[in-house]
Amino acid sequence: MRNIVLFGPPGAGKGTQSQKLIEKYGFVHLSTGDLLRAEIAAGTKLGLEAKELMDKGILVPDEVVIGMIDNKIKANPDAKGFIFDGFPRTVAQADALDKMMSENNMKINGMIALVVDEEELTKRLLLRGQTSGRADDQNEALIRQRVQEYNNKTAPVADYYEKQGKYHAVNGIGEIEEIFDQLSNIIDQF
Repeated sequence: MRNIVLFGPPGAGKGTQSQKLIEKYGFVHLSTGDLLRAEIAAGTKLGLEAKELMDKGILVPDEVVIGMIDNKIKANPDAKGFIFDGFPRTVAQADALDKMMSENNMKINGMIALVVDEEELTKRLLLRGQTSGRADDQNEALIRQRVQEYNNKTAPVADYYEKQGKYHAVNGIGEIEEIFDQLSNIIDQF
């Protein structure tokens, strides 16, 4: 079983590459946004707790998100592996994820970061904003703020995995298939 953290700023190509990796390796996709929406829709205890907080404009605590991830892992005992998309975003989350994975006799095999410079990210997100309808992809100042927020808060997560010898960087600029081949080469080594 291989468990991968796919890492990168908004617009780096995580969604595109996740889909391709899921198709190739049979991974179960763990996106915290999707998990939150599914738990809320299902009316689970964690989902109701998350909805109550979100309705008040409060961030969902790490332990609730970790609980949802734990539920998803336990619901997929035959999974070939998991791909974490958009999580962990902080060192505290990475540490909590490691502990939860260990409790399930699993581990994170590696973190792969899609590296893309700010100008390219801005260009991609503005282009995506023309078709996605997402307001946060249509405002250049907001895009730059999101990228800066990512750089400030998530860079320590890369260091966390680097210290474990699990960090791998891939240039996220280029042809989709070339980037996918680089990702696959790294995953095949796990």
